[in-house]
Amino acid sequence: MTSSSDRSHAVDVSSPKTYEVRTYGCQMNVHDSERLSGLLEEAGYVPAPEGSDGDADVVVFNTCAVRENADNRLYGNLGRLAPRKASRPGMQIAVGGCLAQKDRDTIVKKAPWVDVVFGTHNIGKLPVLLERARVQEEAQVEIAESLEAFPSTLPTRRESAYAAWVSISVGCNNTCTFCIVPALRGKEKDRRTGDILAEIEALVGEGVSEITLLGQNVNAYGSDIGDREAFSKLLRACGTIEGLERVRFTSPHPRDFTDDVIAAMAETPNVMPQLHMPLQSGSDTVLKAMRRSYRQDRYLGIIEKVRAAMPDAAISTDIIVGFPGETEEDFEQTMHVVRQARFTNAFTFQYSKRPGTPAATMDGQIPKEVVQSRYERLVALQEEISWDENKKQVGRTLELMVAEGEGRKDGATHRLSGRAPDNRLVHFTKPDQEVRPGDVVTVEITYAAPHHLLAEGAVLDVRRTRAGDAWEKRNAQEAAKPAGVMLGLPQIGVPAPLPVATGGCAAH
Repeated sequence: MTSSSDRSHAVDVSSPKTYEVRTYGCQMNVHDSERLSGLLEEAGYVPAPEGSDGDADVVVFNTCAVRENADNRLYGNLGRLAPRKASRPGMQIAVGGCLAQKDRDTIVKKAPWVDVVFGTHNIGKLPVLLERARVQEEAQVEIAESLEAFPSTLPTRRESAYAAWVSISVGCNNTCTFCIVPALRGKEKDRRTGDILAEIEALVGEGVSEITLLGQNVNAYGSDIGDREAFSKLLRACGTIEGLERVRFTSPHPRDFTDDVIAAMAETPNVMPQLHMPLQSGSDTVLKAMRRSYRQDRYLGIIEKVRAAMPDAAISTDIIVGFPGETEEDFEQTMHVVRQARFTNAFTFQYSKRPGTPAATMDGQIPKEVVQSRYERLVALQEEISWDENKKQVGRTLELMVAEGEGRKDGATHRLSGRAPDNRLVHFTKPDQEVRPGDVVTVEITYAAPHHLLAEGAVLDVRRTRAGDAWEKRNAQEAAKPAGVMLGLPQIGVPAPLPVATGGCAAH
């Protein structure tokens, strides 16, 4: 007989096994999916061709449990894959993320063709669980109750060669009544500052020029060690890293947004003049019902201080319309804050029940038609403000970091797209000389729309960067990568790596 160990090294001259990762939800899930891709590639898999739509040897769903219909969406997608899996021997399906952490055994009961279910705390186990499911020919369900490894310590296949997420904490200590994240991600756990800075320095060494510090409540960083100024110190430390041009972070919480953070943002040149500050509601009554530990005056006070320190800062937010018990007067308070704060843009959500949250069973659930009407009024107001604020950018000269895949019509309009320091999206005329994602161009803004700006004149300057070099190198490696011959099934452990290929929760 052949042992499972022998089988894992048997020669298989077929094409390398392919994988596809489908991501739902917040930026933390996006970052986790980069790690899942890295783990699979380290185990011998290769990405499925773009547009394969489930036609891969392994399909991984990285789920979100924030929306009311998240489970319906998952089971619908799993159902569509069932006949494909039945006709394709050896295909495997894995489900991870917040919904997997919440539903656990339910997933395999409802979709018995799923091979692996893993949680938010043990994404590093995916290759081992896939191998075990293959050898034992039965589903593997493994949900860790506490974090096994920070996402940033695992292998990666980053989607961008010039910009990167860096996780500084996971979990959340807040108890917002509309949010299930603390129950699924656990209490906040902070990463060591030295480890964070070491990762950033390594990324910069690879050509990355922009990083986004990531956490469920990013500016509560330091609560583990009792240092209330740990986050501002981290921002200032990022300012000392040579070659790091842009630093952003998401998402902060008004409760923990202190004056030292505002000072660090204003005084650290590579920390960008951009702030995403979730509001959720402008009504003190609703904020109390949400268990948000600030009130309207405190929120507007933060906005006022940020504008005083950084007059050109672009401030965005999250708002929930129709929370249980919200009256017309409560909603008008939200509209008042939007008028006062003059957000660059707002991510607006109609309240929907999150199963397992206190708000789901509260009295005073608002009729759908009322929620829809309020939502439309809020969106109309914010569109007007966004357009007015963008018009103020016309005539300004801005440095843009050239982006990849931001402008859907760039090909037809012969334009490229980039992000301004404040993260506004700018479409600009394609210059005669080559410009790569990660390079920096200087342009003059000539037109404003509510959600983007145009620079229709000639580009004033092009600066080729190490980030652009990294993008070019990554693409050359992708083009040159051979199909290869795979030796058997993916190995357990850490085999020699392949050539380097390198917005849900955010509302909380």
